[in-house]
Amino acid sequence: MKRRSLDPETPADSAETSLCEALAGLSAVEEMRAFLHDLCTPAEIEVMVDRWRVVPHLLEGRSYREIHERTAVSITTIGRVARYLNQGNGGYMAAAARRNSGGAA
Repeated sequence: MKRRSLDPETPADSAETSLCEALAGLSAVEEMRAFLHDLCTPAEIEVMVDRWRVVPHLLEGRSYREIHERTAVSITTIGRVARYLNQGNGGYMAAAARRNSGGAA
């Protein structure tokens, strides 16, 4: 995590909540795309896309090697996503369930 020498005016947890509220408030895909492209560097977006790209394959039970061959995402990244799918905060699962249900959770 990034260390700062000065205390920001807004505590990190409050700023994180504010960011989450901003993300949750965007309902259209194009709004979200525009926000992500304003917020993130191209490399950051690529990393998130790679992680999200492997989620359906992991949920289908494919091997890491097969996922790598299908997506070109590194085995390390696939393992990281798998770990968070199984031991994380439930975010991947909630997003995948919402996407699979057509947007309703």
